[in-house]
Amino acid sequence: MAELSSGTPPPVARPTGMPQIRELSVGDIRAALMNGLSDFAHAPLYGLFFGGVFALAGIVIVLALTWWNIPWMIYPFAIGFPLIGPFAAAGLYEVSRRLETGSPLVWSEVLSVVWAQRGRELSWMAFVMLFVFWMWMYQVRLLIALFLGRMSFSTLEKFMTIVFTTEQGWIFLAAGHVVGAAIALVLFSITVISIPLLMDRQLDFVTAMITSVRTVLMSPILMIGWGIVVTLAMLLACAPFFLGLLIVLPVLGHATWHLYRRAVLPAA
Repeated sequence: MAELSSGTPPPVARPTGMPQIRELSVGDIRAALMNGLSDFAHAPLYGLFFGGVFALAGIVIVLALTWWNIPWMIYPFAIGFPLIGPFAAAGLYEVSRRLETGSPLVWSEVLSVVWAQRGRELSWMAFVMLFVFWMWMYQVRLLIALFLGRMSFSTLEKFMTIVFTTEQGWIFLAAGHVVGAAIALVLFSITVISIPLLMDRQLDFVTAMITSVRTVLMSPILMIGWGIVVTLAMLLACAPFFLGLLIVLPVLGHATWHLYRRAVLPAA
């Protein structure tokens, strides 16, 4: 009980080998999603809190881009912003873990577990995700320079008009979405299982990423399909000024925890 009151997960022995995984089925995806809805219904305030923090971060960045007179970067930012969603859901994984084990849900304990991750391997995963997000924004600027460099767009409306009504804009969209899809696939593959795994066990982040990739490769169609569903849901949630994230992020975050629990066998 002392361990629970401290707000940190009970210590576990560091596994000596690679985590064992199993092939997933459509039933696993369906069950994980239903469990995600159930967790959100059982702890809605936690879901709204973590979803609200993520939504607020998106709003602040959009306002900052407008203040810095680069509003045309809002569109690529909104496309890439969901890439860091799995890390934002770290607190939701802890909520699902406590609901699963019957541990009490206490704000101070849940938040202290999330805060404690700064000194664990999850902090390295945050660095990896932010680096990939930076690469996404950099390649957007590169593609703009290559295909739209001679055009002037000082507002978001003018940028959208050029992108959707000119031949150069169509080429930019095609190239950007192909490159973006490749980046999203890589990031999804290395994070979909690794982040909840690091929240649950004491592993190094490289082992966690390898386990995540192995899970995707073992059930490629299902996992890629899940990634597409998550991406589209997150993009739609961003549309009404990120407010949809209040619901979508917690449901998908809880569901991802349960998908991890179904994909990775319990530690010996």
